[in-house]
Amino acid sequence: MEIKLYDTTLRDGAQSEGISYSVNDKIRIATKLDELGIHYIEAGWPMNPKDRQVFTSLKKRHFKNAHPVAFGATRRPDKSAGADENIRSLLSADTEIITVFGKTWDLHVRDVLKVSLDENLKMIFDTVSYLVSKGKTVFYDCEHFFDAYKQNPQYALKTALCAQDAGAAAIILCDTNGGTLTRDVLRIVTEIKPKIKVELGIHGHNDLDLGVANSIVAIEAGCSQVQGTMNGYGERCGNANLVTIIGILKTKMGIDCISDSQLKELTKTAHFISEISNMRQEENQPFVGRSAFAHKGGVHINAVMKNPKTYEHIDPALVGNHRRILISELAGKTPILIKAKELNLDLDKKSPQVKKVLKLLQDLEHQGYAFEAADASFELLIKRALKKYKKFFELEGFRVVVEKRSDHRITSEAIIKIKVKNIKEHTAAEGDGPVNALDNALRKALKNFYPTLAKMHLSDFKVRVLDEKAGTAAKVRVLIQSQDENDSWGTVGVSENIIEASWQALVDSVEYKLLKDKVE
Repeated sequence: MEIKLYDTTLRDGAQSEGISYSVNDKIRIATKLDELGIHYIEAGWPMNPKDRQVFTSLKKRHFKNAHPVAFGATRRPDKSAGADENIRSLLSADTEIITVFGKTWDLHVRDVLKVSLDENLKMIFDTVSYLVSKGKTVFYDCEHFFDAYKQNPQYALKTALCAQDAGAAAIILCDTNGGTLTRDVLRIVTEIKPKIKVELGIHGHNDLDLGVANSIVAIEAGCSQVQGTMNGYGERCGNANLVTIIGILKTKMGIDCISDSQLKELTKTAHFISEISNMRQEENQPFVGRSAFAHKGGVHINAVMKNPKTYEHIDPALVGNHRRILISELAGKTPILIKAKELNLDLDKKSPQVKKVLKLLQDLEHQGYAFEAADASFELLIKRALKKYKKFFELEGFRVVVEKRSDHRITSEAIIKIKVKNIKEHTAAEGDGPVNALDNALRKALKNFYPTLAKMHLSDFKVRVLDEKAGTAAKVRVLIQSQDENDSWGTVGVSENIIEASWQALVDSVEYKLLKDKVE
C-alpha cells in the first residue's frame, strides 16, 4: 500500500496563533521536510506577496523527494477562470502541482458565496479544467466535505465528481471544522471510495482531538494521500499531526511512506520546526516528545531495564528519540546507574560513588530540588560529584537592577563579572525582566569564547514557592527549559532568593549546552 504525505505546515500551520514565518523560515522548513521524505509541500498562497517570494526561491532549489504545491481557491462567481487574479497567481507560482479548494457544503454556497448550487459547480469545473489545460496537475480540496455530506450527501458528492470530471488528479476530503467523529469518517469514506476513480485523500483538523485517528481510519478505508501539519500546527485546535501519522504508518501499519533512515530523523525534524516556529515542543507529544519514552515509577523503571517492551510500544531509536529515566525519590539507585552508563562510567549498585550521588540527591531533594524535569542538572550533578567535570567559567559577581521610570516603564539591567580561561569579562545587558537581563548579560560575556551559545534560548521558565507559610521568605524552585535546533533540556535551581535560584538553573543550562556540544 502506497501512501503519499502532503504537508501544509507552511500554509495551514502558518495560520496557527503565535506563528509568523518569514520567507527564510519557510525555505528552511521546506528543505527539512524534503529531507524527511515528504512527497508534497504546500508552500502557501501565491496571491500573498511573501509567499510569492517563497515560490520564487523554491524554483532555484532542487528537492530530492518533495514537490512544492501552490494553493488557492476556485474562480470568483463574476469572473472567468482565465481572468481571475487568484487563478493567474497560481499559474505564476510555476509549480507542477496546484491545490484548489472549493465549496462543498450547500450552507457555504448559499450563505458565504451567495450563489446558486449550479453556479458553484460551474466554478469548480471551470477552475480545475482551466488549470489542467495549462498543463498543471490539480488536487481538489473538498472543503467541509464531511459536514456537507451529512447534511446533503447528493450535492457534496456532486462537487467531488465535478472536480474529477474536470480533470483533477486527486480528490481530498476535508474535515475543515474538525468536528467529525471517527465512525462517521469511516462510514463516509467507505461510501465515497467506489465512486472516485482518481486518488482519494484526507485532510483532517483536530477540534475533537481526533485529527490523527480520523486520518488513519480514512487511510484504512482507502485514502492514499494524507494531509497534515508538523506538530499539528494550525488554526483553532490545529490540523492532523503529520508527525504522529508518519510514526503510526511506519511503526504500526508497516507502510513505507518514508525510509527507515528518514524515520530516525522524525524527532529532530519535529524539534527543528518547533524551533523555527517559535513554539514550545509539547513534552508529551507521541513519538517525538521528551516524555514520550520517560519513566518515573520504580516498577516501570525496573521492568523497562529488564525488557523495554514492558512499558514502551516501540524502540524510541526508531524515530530518533531516546528513553529517559526520571530522577525522583521513587526511583532509588537505578537512574544513577543508567545515567552513569550513558556517561561511560563503570558503576554498580554497591559502588561507593553511587552511594555518594544518592546521598547528595536525597539531600538536595530535601532542600527542595526536583530533578525529574531537570535531567540536564542531574547529569551535571553526577559529573561534579564524580569529579568528571570542569567549569567553563567562574563567577566573580553580578548585580541586577530593576528600575521603574517616570513614564511608568519598568526596565531591568544585569551587570556581571566572570572569568573565562583566566580572562576577565565585565558586561551589562538589559532585559524584559531581571532573569532575562541576567541571561542576556551572561551570554554576552561568553559569546566570544563559546559562539555555540547563540544557537540556544530559554523556552520556558517556571517558579514554585516551596513553603507558602513562610511568605516572602519562602524558598522557591526555578525550572528552566532551554532549546536549540536539535534538542531541549531542563535545569533547576533552589533558593530563598528567586534571582539566585534562577542563576543556578541558568548556569546549568548554559554549561549543559557547552557539554553536549563538546566545547573545549
